[in-house]
Amino acid sequence: MKGIILAGGSGTRLYPLTTVTSKQLLPVYDKPMIFYPLSALMMAGIRDILIISTPKDLPNFERLLGDGSRYGISLQYKVQPSPDGLAQAFLLGEDFIGDDACALVLGDNIFYGNGLGRQLRKAAALEHGATVFGYYVDDPERYGVVEFDEKRKAVSIVEKPEHPASNYAVTGLYFYDNRVVDFAKQVKPSPRGELEITDLNRMYLDDGSLHVQTLGRGYAWLDTGTMDSLFEAGEFVRTVEHAQGLPISVIEEIAYENHWIDRDQLLAAAERYGKSPYGKHLLDVAEHRFLNTIDD
Repeated sequence: MKGIILAGGSGTRLYPLTTVTSKQLLPVYDKPMIFYPLSALMMAGIRDILIISTPKDLPNFERLLGDGSRYGISLQYKVQPSPDGLAQAFLLGEDFIGDDACALVLGDNIFYGNGLGRQLRKAAALEHGATVFGYYVDDPERYGVVEFDEKRKAVSIVEKPEHPASNYAVTGLYFYDNRVVDFAKQVKPSPRGELEITDLNRMYLDDGSLHVQTLGRGYAWLDTGTMDSLFEAGEFVRTVEHAQGLPISVIEEIAYENHWIDRDQLLAAAERYGKSPYGKHLLDVAEHRFLNTIDD
């Protein structure tokens, strides 16, 4: 399975912070925002990843992450000339996807929870259909909303409904089989001129092959697209890391636990980050001071 991180958009809701840099490069407590969606794909076992962003911001992502080899993954980059909707990612990534299945994660989304890795790997292993994740929110009218029948089976998805049928929003993490490119080509622009991911998901729903996995108690989904939500995300990460004494979404650690990099590479990463808490943590991992250091 391939993975795509969509890190485009102008980030105008975060001005003046994003006047000179992408919002996905802003810090969320102790690491750049893009580390969080990247870690989700890596936890799902995905090693071939395409980052899509604007012509202005893409070079900054390349400077930060390189070709991915130091994380045991392969990173490619693609320009998004204009933000024309989430489903556009599959049109831009058609050659990258090839004959594989594909996961898409939004570059400003953060996922956390015990057992999350198992959930993601299960979704990535699905051979037919699509898997999306539903999360209970207080303001569902801002999202694509899932309606369930009495058997908890999804029966509809509506984008930003005036009268939501439930409080379950579709999060910014999606797993699709290889039909996603052909389906994306059939999506028509919405009244706001965008290729809506909800329309793509509805094709799988109408096909009878959409799986909606709800993330219940013990999971957190954070969308960091506004000033308040960005601040709250940083506070959340800080609280979790201080409570458990361990950082989360450490991509070198995930690579090491997945056996994608060896101990020497992990030590090199620790040296690269120097005396920072991030670097110290990598050194502690290399010295086997933790057991079960990441989600299994």
